[in-house]
Amino acid sequence: MQDQINENGLVLLGCGKMGSAMLEGWLKQGIAAQAVHVIEPHPSDWLRATGVHLNAPLPKAPAVALIAVKPQMMGQALPALQGFAGGSTLFLTIAAGTTIATYEQALGAGTRIVRAMPNTPAAVARGITAIVGNKGATEADLNLAEGLLAAVGQVVRLQGEHQMDAVTALSGSGPAYVFHMIEAMAKAGQAEGLAPDLAMQLARATVSGAGELAHQSPETAEQLRINVTSPGGTTAAGLSVLMSELTDLMTRTVHAAAERGRELGK
Repeated sequence: MQDQINENGLVLLGCGKMGSAMLEGWLKQGIAAQAVHVIEPHPSDWLRATGVHLNAPLPKAPAVALIAVKPQMMGQALPALQGFAGGSTLFLTIAAGTTIATYEQALGAGTRIVRAMPNTPAAVARGITAIVGNKGATEADLNLAEGLLAAVGQVVRLQGEHQMDAVTALSGSGPAYVFHMIEAMAKAGQAEGLAPDLAMQLARATVSGAGELAHQSPETAEQLRINVTSPGGTTAAGLSVLMSELTDLMTRTVHAAAERGRELGK
């Protein structure tokens, strides 16, 4: 992957938080800064210091053009890449809610496109990204996309684009659900008499620590829960309340997010 990018170049359209996280990962992987061309109207000081080509003339046929702008900026930003359409360049997009059909209308059905949905833990190289290609995308294209996205975490392949709204609702939006759970746990701790700062410290460390344990352990989440739950103990008492409501609540939460994704994709 590095050789292909270093030889032909990579264009990054948009370099906000997600784009910056990916760029940092690529540079650590050995992609040369001079092989990367970034289009970003509001570059950060960090981006300026990376040594990449910034808002400069683009290569004639880069290996990859990665679209990392917000969906509402797509109409304004995408024309900068239309010269690569239908050629040897792979288009890789991480823009939420924008379908492959939308890109094919703008770039032509013969353009090789891979749509991806990362999530914000990519900022600490602990993200997970789902990818799916259009009919023109080859196995080599998917491998290239997977290699680039692996710089910020795990990568999974979908059976089809119809699964993308569910992925967006679960893992794309999921970090916000977890952050809200931290807030709720801290407030519950305060209600039991803890100082706000202490309650938040305990809640944040508990959720991040449990997540890391789930990440490293070969056991299922169900088994990890069982391991912590002594019959008749305090955890069992708490779970008797939480488990009676959380599964249904989370099902409705993810469904609402997925439905909104379907609406935005129309």
